[in-house]
Amino acid sequence: MGHKISFKEINQIAIPAIIAGIAEPLISLTDIAVIGNVQNNSVEALAAAGIVGSFLSAIIWIVAQTKTAISAIISQHLGANRLHAVKTLVPQAIFFNFILSLFIYAITAYFARAIFSAYNAEGLILNYAQEYYTIRALGYPLTLVTFAIFGVFRGLQNTLWAMKCSLLGAAVNVGLDFALVYGVEGLIKPMHLAGAAYASVIAQACMLALAFYYFLKKTPFHLKLSFRLNPKLKPLLSMAANLFVRTAALNFAIYLANAYATGYGKNYIAAQSILMNIWLFFSFFIDGYANAGNAISGRLLGARDYQKLWHLSKDISKYALIIALLLMGFCAIFYNEIGLLFNKDPRVLALFASVFWMVLLMQPVNALAFMFDGIFKGLGEAKYLRNVLLAATFLGFTPALLLADYFGLKLYAVWIGFFVWMLIRSSALIIRFRQKYLKQSL
Repeated sequence: MGHKISFKEINQIAIPAIIAGIAEPLISLTDIAVIGNVQNNSVEALAAAGIVGSFLSAIIWIVAQTKTAISAIISQHLGANRLHAVKTLVPQAIFFNFILSLFIYAITAYFARAIFSAYNAEGLILNYAQEYYTIRALGYPLTLVTFAIFGVFRGLQNTLWAMKCSLLGAAVNVGLDFALVYGVEGLIKPMHLAGAAYASVIAQACMLALAFYYFLKKTPFHLKLSFRLNPKLKPLLSMAANLFVRTAALNFAIYLANAYATGYGKNYIAAQSILMNIWLFFSFFIDGYANAGNAISGRLLGARDYQKLWHLSKDISKYALIIALLLMGFCAIFYNEIGLLFNKDPRVLALFASVFWMVLLMQPVNALAFMFDGIFKGLGEAKYLRNVLLAATFLGFTPALLLADYFGLKLYAVWIGFFVWMLIRSSALIIRFRQKYLKQSL
């Protein structure tokens, strides 16, 4: 059998996961690019889309952690040849996500104006943000149920189905963005920011429909809900709860960054919106190998194959670093042209160009953090991941941002904070993995 997971086996999971992963930020990037080039109030519209996109990502990342928990439990049971034990767990987890999404929609839509006021949005930006969000948030149930199903696919070591669903969603979103935002003469009136929101919701519905098709036709699971709780539901919710807290801390950092950038002025938050969306795009791109680590490490833990687990950690880290360096190189070549894709305002572009190099410099550190994030999720180490993120956010990011802001560094302060944040996350995970799993692999 050998002592390593083959390059081919890793890529069978990683490459579809990369393509599926970049589809979601590609939807946001398309929204940003289309909205940032409208004729009326483009800077205000771009700022509103950036703020809402940040908040949406925060909510979805927090509640979608059940996807990771489902994936970890299913992959571990797959490795131990005990999938039958989790057959009733899957529909219960999907139903939990659906109910949770309805609750979150009701609360956040009602308080939308207060939420975006807390981001320092006001006037036209606040009005745009409220309108955009109340439509986009209709997609919560669609997205969270889709993510639960994607967790099942990943646990079964198959990311190809999720990739196909995501590509369909991205294609629908891009096409509808142009049609609904700018309008189609004689057919559709231009809908400005609301058009981008409707495009996203329709795209999410298409993704869910295809996900249901693969789930019902290709997996050994079903949607029949058993009212007798599966014994693994409590560990799943416990793991998800730790990941909720972890992701809440993660998104507190993103909220703080956007609140400070908005406070600096509309050009700063517009530039920050572009920088943040590119950073997230890179993150999802690199995250494909983290998804492979997540799926395979759970299976290897179930099979108690620690030697392969150790080699897996080295191999996927190497692949992720290569991707990070390639992304850095590409963006360095087209450094100034990239900003022009999203906005034409010279003041916004000047701010973007002055800070973009910091986003690029972080990519190798990000790659290692994301790799070990994925592995630790697959191993079910949610509690440790929670503690690392809490420490990185409140002992690293926040003090660094406040100190740099005190010295008037503005957007530099935001990205110095993120750099410190990622250094703590990556180093803590690497040290812990070596301490815990190196001896067992020998």
